Amino acid sequence: MEKVATLLAHLIASVLFILSLRGLSSQETSRRGNMLGAAGMLIAILATLTQSEVQGLGNTIPALLVGATIGGFLAARVAMTSMPELVALLHSFVGAAAVLVGFASYLSIEAHAPKTEGFHVTLVSPILLGEIFVDVLIGMITFTGSVVAFLKLKGLVGGAPLLLPGRHFLNLALLLGCFALAVPYGGHPIGGVLWLGLMAVLAGVLGVHLVMAIGGADMPVVVSLLNSYSGWTASAAGFMLGNDLLIVTGALVGSSGAILSIIMCRAMNRSIWNVLFGGFGTASGSMSKAAPVVGEMLEASAAEVGQMLVQSREVVIVPGYGMAVARAQHAVRGLVEDLRRRGIGVRFAIHPVAGRLPGHMNVLLAEADIPYDIVLEMDEINHDFPTTDVVLVIGANDIVNPAALEDPGSPIAGMPVLEVWKSKMVVVMKRGKGAGYAGIDNPLFVRPNTRMLYGDARVSAEALAAALAGRA
Repeated sequence: MEKVATLLAHLIASVLFILSLRGLSSQETSRRGNMLGAAGMLIAILATLTQSEVQGLGNTIPALLVGATIGGFLAARVAMTSMPELVALLHSFVGAAAVLVGFASYLSIEAHAPKTEGFHVTLVSPILLGEIFVDVLIGMITFTGSVVAFLKLKGLVGGAPLLLPGRHFLNLALLLGCFALAVPYGGHPIGGVLWLGLMAVLAGVLGVHLVMAIGGADMPVVVSLLNSYSGWTASAAGFMLGNDLLIVTGALVGSSGAILSIIMCRAMNRSIWNVLFGGFGTASGSMSKAAPVVGEMLEASAAEVGQMLVQSREVVIVPGYGMAVARAQHAVRGLVEDLRRRGIGVRFAIHPVAGRLPGHMNVLLAEADIPYDIVLEMDEINHDFPTTDVVLVIGANDIVNPAALEDPGSPIAGMPVLEVWKSKMVVVMKRGKGAGYAGIDNPLFVRPNTRMLYGDARVSAEALAAALAGRA
């Protein structure tokens, strides 16, 4: 009876996880999707705790309460600008947990092996040993890779890719070294944990090197890919523990993360293999150099930009990470409401890799209660720029860089971008004259139809709102 109840609980939780992923695919249903996922996880935890073979509830329940408290505190206090590194850090927890459970499972097998015969592959299912091996391998890559991603997003490690000579051969050697250790690990008497530990070290170095070789501007894809890794890690742990729900949940997360990574790679004109094997963020391995940007940046005041907006019929706003840093989304909402009251059409253009996290800008705008129907993806709005009067670029750089389409030597050559320069006027709101996160110069800034509005994005948005109010 207990087994039937557990299977039923696992089935219900699996369905809720599937519905959760479906809900998260749309802004309108994302909140409901999140709640369904939380409900599924609660059912999964309760189903696990009520199983008769689970012991030590006196220690487990306090640990759950402590974890829930820490998680709730972080979720309530984390700023939107810190959300990408928080997600990366959470991925590292998944990898670390899988590695610890893998070692614990192996040590448990070793402890119960007959002492007279020794612990040998003939006494234990080779499949189980293989599951432990794969679990630790993927978990360690996920753990160390996620930690490096966290450090990059936090600014504690430089965003430039680490391109070591022969890096692809190094990756291959590390991977082959991991699999080579499977032989002494699986066939060695008691002490095979040492080979498992050595493999974990090599896998950890591989995870570090893979992510270090990826440029900081491409971190949204990295976060998505690490999300996929964490899913496959969980699935491997499910096979190791004989937990059907963990297998299903891990497969859902792993496959959805992989699909999202592929979609984002296409949005950046990259291949998924380029991401997996490093060297990402460079000009596809080309040694050509970007053409120098020649020209003068023309500055405009808030009053001048306000006049442009009042005289417009169609306005498009392109948000970027700078808007998140300045926490300007609420000030931008006020500006949008004022423009719409005047009968001016306002829409938002979202690039798939804007910000530091998949869907980062969508979350920011949803937080500010921006109507979903005026938030459009790149493919939906790119053809409308020639008929747009003013484009406000708020803290974005590489996603509006015309060099991606016009300069074959640019590091982002071939990357689909928002073609804002085709509009009648572009106003770029940024803190200073420096290059963006990728360190790439942007010829958009010196185009004759571009004006620069320098300053903090929130302060500038409030100044524009004040300028519009003065023209009531």
